[in-house]
Amino acid sequence: MADLPTVSLPSRRARIGTAVSVVPALFASAVFSSAALVFVLEPMIAKLILPSLGGAAAVWNTCLAFFQVALLIGYSYAHLLQRVASLRQQTLIHGAVLLAAALVLPLKVSGALGPPDTAQPVFWLIGVLTLSIGLPFAALSATAPLLQAWYARLDMGEEEKPNPYVLYAASNLGSLIALLAYPTLFEPFLRLGSQAGGWSLAYGAFVVMIAHVAWVVRLRGEGGVALAPTAAPAQRTSWRARLSWLALAAIPSSLMLGVTSYISTDIASAPFLWIIPLALYLLSFIIAFQSKPLIKPETALPLQSLALALCILSYAMPVPVFTLQILLHLAGFFLTALVCHQTLVAQRPDPARLTEFYLTLSAGGVVGGMFNAFLAPVIFTIVLEYPLVLALAALVRPWGKEGLTRARILWLALGLAAAVGLPFVVKLMGFGLAAKACLAVTLTAAILVRDRAPAYGALIVTLLIGGQLSRPHENVLDTIRGFFGVVRVVHSDELGGMRTMSHGTTLHGAQAEAPALHCHPLIYYTPATPMGQVFQDMTGRSTPLNIGVVGMGAGSVAAFTRPGDHLRFFEIDPNVIRFATDPSKFSYIKGCAQGTIDWILGDARISLMREPAAQLDLLLVDAFASDSVPTHLLTVEAMRLYLSKIKPDGIVIMHLSNRHLDLMPPVAAIAEAAGGVARARRSRPAKFDPIMNPPEDAVIVAHNEKALAHFAADPAWVKADAAGTRVWTDDYTNLLGALIAGSRRTK
Repeated sequence: MADLPTVSLPSRRARIGTAVSVVPALFASAVFSSAALVFVLEPMIAKLILPSLGGAAAVWNTCLAFFQVALLIGYSYAHLLQRVASLRQQTLIHGAVLLAAALVLPLKVSGALGPPDTAQPVFWLIGVLTLSIGLPFAALSATAPLLQAWYARLDMGEEEKPNPYVLYAASNLGSLIALLAYPTLFEPFLRLGSQAGGWSLAYGAFVVMIAHVAWVVRLRGEGGVALAPTAAPAQRTSWRARLSWLALAAIPSSLMLGVTSYISTDIASAPFLWIIPLALYLLSFIIAFQSKPLIKPETALPLQSLALALCILSYAMPVPVFTLQILLHLAGFFLTALVCHQTLVAQRPDPARLTEFYLTLSAGGVVGGMFNAFLAPVIFTIVLEYPLVLALAALVRPWGKEGLTRARILWLALGLAAAVGLPFVVKLMGFGLAAKACLAVTLTAAILVRDRAPAYGALIVTLLIGGQLSRPHENVLDTIRGFFGVVRVVHSDELGGMRTMSHGTTLHGAQAEAPALHCHPLIYYTPATPMGQVFQDMTGRSTPLNIGVVGMGAGSVAAFTRPGDHLRFFEIDPNVIRFATDPSKFSYIKGCAQGTIDWILGDARISLMREPAAQLDLLLVDAFASDSVPTHLLTVEAMRLYLSKIKPDGIVIMHLSNRHLDLMPPVAAIAEAAGGVARARRSRPAKFDPIMNPPEDAVIVAHNEKALAHFAADPAWVKADAAGTRVWTDDYTNLLGALIAGSRRTK
């Protein structure tokens, strides 16, 4: 019989290979998408909540700590799910969790807890975050380690055994791209409502993607992929290894919050500033977990040794160029995070212990975040956590079993001497040849002992202590730290004796002790300043005035009141009220004021909503000097609220002096959009005097031109110019544009 022709059919292994070819891309896409959703959600929900707490910088740090706890819960869930032997059951359970999380959508801030309690805002904030996004955030966070665990159990046919740690780089890449996209694409062009709605739809699409992944995972060979049996457990992880992972994850987490506060407290609490440290944090993870790192460990360590020393120096001795100082701190943070994360990669366990490894990393992130957000404000009256952790980070390097050579010992001794002397040399002689020589010796020593933790740590601590000792001595009368920052009262010898109130890095009021000047408002309210002139003009009227003031400071404006006048402060920080109403600190309110003075604790917009309409002769909004600009007080909705509270001939005056942001065009735009008329004044005295006649920006707004007629007669008050600025709303603000404009304005 003749041989029948044979028909070549694809083998089972060939069918498997065809399906396998798309599996890595599918898993990478799912991990990438879950991370992107998480890291778009973080700045979005924080921005949604921020107005309720007055724009405080601590809102973001508390949110970050919450995100880390939610991440830990997600990783714990993923780790425990591995105890379920059946992968089919794992996929069903995770699918149910993702669907349950969708019940809180569409995304919004939960109103179940009512308005915030400003006396204990942390608990309110954690509660609102839990109710608003807790379940979807934890479910999305669990997806990355869970998919990596599933991926590690795939039989890839004749392909090389899958490396699940590669997917971690995809996760961090998704996070980084999402973070960078938020301030550049989403925030400037989409309203918050559109952002929240779009995110909710994207979550639904992601659930569909995970359903497809689950279908692929559950296939038992037919159609392509076969599941390998669960690998035998790897050797049990020692507690020493776990503690090492925990510490190496906690240090970058703490530093991320520290450097974020350092930046956002002095400029503004806004997503485009929050995102920079978080993006660098993720970038360090991406580089560390690459199979071929962009920056190798042997390169990262000397760079970090140099950057950390410069970072410590700039913290102890502030650099005159603010931008350079910020860049030094960001560089020091990034390279330190990279060194920590590369050390973690070197210690990573067998993939059978993958979820345990990530769980410990997540726990370390929680430890670092909670230390900064919750513990440090209780145990430190000033911000000590950031420099302390910087010094601790100096120990993340080889300890070295062999001693230093004589040459290195000599350089270390010279470096320690130079580190002690450098701050004092700069203080006495400026940054001349002697200071440059000290700096060169210190940095050379730092590079030479970079691989000896005790020696390098001693050098860093010496730099930090020397810098603090060289700072000008301040006679601090009292300090108190709370959710909204550190408030200090300091005595100085100016004007024959003076007390100042500072909030973070910003001066918020001063009072002279000499009897002749004791009840004369200083700084932004002296007779030479625009706001001082407005108050003098208003109090020159014969009828009693009803005045509202957003932002108490030292209570300076209370000194303008006359018998019969009523002035009400709206202040969100209870510690500011505590100092301003204590006559042993400041006596403007309880001593100098002749009218009736009272105050309301809470966010100004919420408090003002409860005030009667058309009752105020003058409303002062003074909350933008520097620390954490509350943008919700700079929107068209806020301006409509202000105008609704003043009389037909009343005035709203906005104090807009800010070192970094030009807020006058946005205020001009919202005044016009709210139906008001506005005049602006930039006061730039020929002779700078920060106490008696500082530079000042102010905008006055009224219902009609008649109310501003007196000021229109003064050529210094010009019509407010929006300069083409898009109107800021509760759904849209552009602090980045204000920062750019601020860098260009004429000082």
